[in-house]
Amino acid sequence: MEPANTSSPEGGSGAGVLAHLERLEAKSRKKFEEPQGAESALGNKIRNLKSLRDKLRVEVNRRQAGVEASVEPDQTFEVSEQEVLERKRENVKSILQAYRFTGLSGKLTSRGVCVSISTAFEGNLLDSYFVDLVIQKPLRIHHHSIPVFIPLEEIAAKYLQSNIQHFLFSLCEYLNAYSGRKYQADQLQSDFAAFLAGPLQRNSLCNLLSFTYKAEPSGQSFPFCARLLYKDITRTLPTDVTVTYQGTDALSTSWEEQRASHENLFCTKPLHQVFASFARREEKLDMNLLY
Repeated sequence: MEPANTSSPEGGSGAGVLAHLERLEAKSRKKFEEPQGAESALGNKIRNLKSLRDKLRVEVNRRQAGVEASVEPDQTFEVSEQEVLERKRENVKSILQAYRFTGLSGKLTSRGVCVSISTAFEGNLLDSYFVDLVIQKPLRIHHHSIPVFIPLEEIAAKYLQSNIQHFLFSLCEYLNAYSGRKYQADQLQSDFAAFLAGPLQRNSLCNLLSFTYKAEPSGQSFPFCARLLYKDITRTLPTDVTVTYQGTDALSTSWEEQRASHENLFCTKPLHQVFASFARREEKLDMNLLY
């Protein structure tokens, strides 16, 4: 028979068992720690990339600030202002090209642009005026031929800096209305002088006219006195008309009707057209007398 095993647990066999258990425990711990180690390594990589991103962002900002600091503020403003002025110059050029058939024309100058405004009334070309604009900040008028009674400064204060198109159109409106009123007064004096019983009185703006006339130059009737007021100087028709009958205090019904009809005509038709209608009526009366 083999001798019995009397070794203690701390003996060789016990040590082998303990060693075996420790190896199993170490193996188990290694398997448990491997995923945690991989996760930890990934986390470290993410943190490193974030840190690198932040460093790059700081470097970019620093270099950008350095570039901006190297450009003088006045130089940056000057370039920007030059671009704005160039756009305004091109804008004026475009307006003149688009509206060249409405009486607006112009040419570029070394300072900016010289705008020509041609006026007309009833298809008749009348006077022309010019405005020499300096394209700078602010825009300004260098020279012009606008009559002193046209409110050029007022129009410029309203529109020149904010809307140059509106400025030009508004100026055209005033000039065309003035030329139209002047044309009517000139026509009355030149073509219908026979109807006038005295001189035509008018102011420089031609927005106040007064004259004495006969509806039938060859007749013996008393003359009418007319006063035409153009309160709105952008219009070619009067806003207030007063016609009185000179020579008697008491008017017959027919004369009162004629006076009232004259007032209505002066309010609704150009001045020379009214007298043209008087002339046609007289010609008709003359023809009736002949036959």
